[in-house]
Amino acid sequence: MKAMRRLLARRSLPPFLFGLLLLTLMFGHAAHWWRIDIVSRLDAIIYDARLRLTMPEEKDERIVIVDIDERSFTELGHWPWRRDVLAGMVDELFVRQRIAVLGFDVVFAEADTSSGLATLQALAEGPLRNEAGFQAQFARLRDELDRDARFAAALRGRPVILGYYFSSREDAVSSGMLPPPVLPAGMFGDRPIAFTRWHSHGANLPILQQAAAGGGHFNSLVDFDGISRRVPLLVEYQGAYQEALSLAMLRAVLGQPPIRPGYAEGRIAGYGGLEWLELPTEQGTLRLPVDENVAALVPFRGRRGSFPYVSAADVIAGRLPAGALAHRIVLVGTSAPGLMDLRATPVDPAFPGVEIHANLISAMLDGRLKDKPAWVLGADAVQTLLVGLLLAVTLPLLSPLMATLLWAGVTLTLVAANFALWHAGNLVLPLAGVLLLATLLYVLDMSWGYFVEVRSKRQFASLFGQFVPPELVEEMARDPEHYSMEGRRADLTVLFSDVRDFTAIAEGLAPEALAALMNTYHGTMTDVIRRQRGTLDKYIGDAIMAFWGAPIADQAHARQAVLAALEMQAALPELNEQLAARGWPRLKIGIGVNTGPMTVGDMGSPVRKAYTVMGDAVNLGSRLEGLTKSYGVTILIGETTRAEAGDDIVYREIDRVRVKGKDQAVAIYEPLGLASVLGESRQSELRLWQTVLQAYRLQRWDEAELALYNLQRQWPHKLYELYAERVATLKSQPPGANWDGCWKFVTK
Repeated sequence: MKAMRRLLARRSLPPFLFGLLLLTLMFGHAAHWWRIDIVSRLDAIIYDARLRLTMPEEKDERIVIVDIDERSFTELGHWPWRRDVLAGMVDELFVRQRIAVLGFDVVFAEADTSSGLATLQALAEGPLRNEAGFQAQFARLRDELDRDARFAAALRGRPVILGYYFSSREDAVSSGMLPPPVLPAGMFGDRPIAFTRWHSHGANLPILQQAAAGGGHFNSLVDFDGISRRVPLLVEYQGAYQEALSLAMLRAVLGQPPIRPGYAEGRIAGYGGLEWLELPTEQGTLRLPVDENVAALVPFRGRRGSFPYVSAADVIAGRLPAGALAHRIVLVGTSAPGLMDLRATPVDPAFPGVEIHANLISAMLDGRLKDKPAWVLGADAVQTLLVGLLLAVTLPLLSPLMATLLWAGVTLTLVAANFALWHAGNLVLPLAGVLLLATLLYVLDMSWGYFVEVRSKRQFASLFGQFVPPELVEEMARDPEHYSMEGRRADLTVLFSDVRDFTAIAEGLAPEALAALMNTYHGTMTDVIRRQRGTLDKYIGDAIMAFWGAPIADQAHARQAVLAALEMQAALPELNEQLAARGWPRLKIGIGVNTGPMTVGDMGSPVRKAYTVMGDAVNLGSRLEGLTKSYGVTILIGETTRAEAGDDIVYREIDRVRVKGKDQAVAIYEPLGLASVLGESRQSELRLWQTVLQAYRLQRWDEAELALYNLQRQWPHKLYELYAERVATLKSQPPGANWDGCWKFVTK
């Protein structure tokens, strides 16, 4: 038992150690010492869910997408279209529609040869170089046939931003002309900024890029799960820094303000990471938050179609009313699957790439960009450490209910704070790692607690299950540290039961029949004891010993024991019917019950021990069981038991006795049953019996004899015969004036 208590005292150590291990794993992930794939995926799922829950789901009419769609292919043929057609579209947008800024989410990497200009140039410089007529016609048509020049002329002097792309393939060959870098090489010195870097580029024809107002890349970053959530606003390429298409278009709208890096110096000691980009404007400074890769998280307004779309065919054909797109920001892109500009995003698995740029422009104009600076890594590590330590240390010390409330409170607080930072502060703080850690610590604690509880219950069942009713074992197992088999002193009630004339019964039955009879008898009586919450001590041959008040304290232990004795007495007739039906003898029993101070605990030797009671009060209980034969009653209880068992039980005082080995006289009683079920006849008998006892103790022998005569005549009983014999003896041999009315027994 001591070993079990030491084990229970240490029950919080294993979950605490396992909790520290979990904390170490999650802290390492939060600090980017290693990567736990499932945590990263859960964080991505949570990010996407927050994004979808908070999307405005409203169209932004300020930005219009001129869509190179399937209808445009039907009217104008497959892409690429003639550059003079595109030049006409640019003229239509700026002259008739009066748009603010135009951006192309397509690349014009190759010259337009559809006019045959190259062939005519070769003829003019070759076989027909001396043909004056040919040369004259060629000179007249040359500018008209140079469709790239025509397109460049349409771009020149207008706020047009051309798109291009970078490639991470090391074997890719660069093509086209990049716009001048927006920030020069060496701009950031030796700051450890994790810019996205590329190996090659695919850009526009020099004639076009030189004519345009600027250019920007339309790459997005694809995360580990294949989803595009971010666009690098600045990338490092060949030592200098290029801007994204969305940022270039925003700057064109604002009048080409310079880009200024924003550092966190002074906010966190020793930290000077790039956290935002600044654009000075007439209205003030526009701040664009960036993450550790100088990328902006795309705050999608909604699903596909969050911006007005017009078909490129309608623009080129002039079918839109004049000024319908006035002062709008226009992006030329494609939603047609054939041009492969569909990307997997948090809001749609096939999302047009042109809408990614539209969403970014819209968010930058409104100041809705989500902020995930590099220091968030440290914040995630700190919240993981604090929550992990709190739960790892506290959960093993709490009850299941309190542990559940603590875990639920911490979880709800984390979710609410995270959502508030997201929605109100536009701050993106990782959540999956700390939530998973809190949940795993809770599950670990509950699992370990269940394991310990089940094991504790098994131990209690093995220690107490043989003696204590199952419902008491269950009650004890809820708080095992409060129960022990170690010896202690307590006021308890003990019960002894014995079968009358058991020796004669045993001699008259075969061993197998005797064993079956006693098993049946013990089973019936043990059920009664357990129903009354008694602790079965032992079987001593035909005898049964039980006690009340331990191991679970019970203020009503005397009453429970008396009720058990009455129920055992009541169960005997039905049991005897069963025994008689099997040809076995009927049984008679005697029961002694006594209450008093006893020593209770695990007693015995190293070879064998038993959970039992000892003391003078126990011995008296055994003596009382033996006296039942002398008085012809089934149950006898001591005076302390009578005083504590309750007044709703009716008792017949039997005698005042001195048992063998004791000089102190005690009153003994026979419980007859609950007062509510005792009949009037029995009440009359008890009143007459009290007259006998009073006359007997006052030595009024004649009065006692008369009352005993009436009792024997109406309610014959061995008790009355015994007292009649005593009265006759004492009448002839008076005990003297100092007689205290006690009867002394010299045998057990």
